[in-house]
Amino acid sequence: MSATLRTFLSVAVVLLFPLTEALAQPGLPAVSVTTGAAGEQTYTVSIQIVALMTALTLLPAALIMMTSFTRIIIVLSILRQATGLVQTPSTQILIGLSLFLTIFIMAPVFEQIHTTAVKPYLAQEVGFEDAITQASGPIREFMMGQTREADISMFGRIAGKEQFESEKDIPFSVLLPAFVTSELKTAFQIGFLLFIPFLIIDLVTASVLMSMGMMMLSPMIISLPFKIMLFVLVDGWNLIIGTLASSFYV
Repeated sequence: MSATLRTFLSVAVVLLFPLTEALAQPGLPAVSVTTGAAGEQTYTVSIQIVALMTALTLLPAALIMMTSFTRIIIVLSILRQATGLVQTPSTQILIGLSLFLTIFIMAPVFEQIHTTAVKPYLAQEVGFEDAITQASGPIREFMMGQTREADISMFGRIAGKEQFESEKDIPFSVLLPAFVTSELKTAFQIGFLLFIPFLIIDLVTASVLMSMGMMMLSPMIISLPFKIMLFVLVDGWNLIIGTLASSFYV
């Protein structure tokens, strides 16, 4: 995970360096475009800062929709509902666990981005646009590995592009909603399997109470300790977190 942290720090340095340089040079023009020897165009630092601040507003959505975060948080939320513990673990704990598990799962992708995009950009071997293109490759590969072909076909048909010659021809505008839809389907499938054993305990408890004539006693009060005991005996957290982590690299 140390390499992943280095990647984050490298990206932060890349993003903050133009800001510090802009603060040190007052009176920069609002719009200035410089054309390089190879024909590439570089915008003034002030325009880069505006683009950076705009991109940062989309960072939470990108973290949620383009990584493993969606599947993890939905499965953990369904698990909490299935056990009957409405407020335990708290929402903050579930989000924190999902976030750090996402960093763990996405570590190979972040490493590849750091190697192919961040390091060459810091070494001034490639331009900013080339670095963005190189960085999108590992993300696209990860998303393609988790996306169903039926979902890609559906969104491609809606966009008027029913067939793609290769995976590289699939635009992000089609791949992203298809990836999110596939993640929702997978998360609900896992959640359904998690719900079954807890539902059986609730049914057995309700049947026993009915046979004993205790109709006024809520079955949830009696079944809750048994569900917690079952979850602890089978080492539920280890099974669920391990299954979630391994489900992305099968």
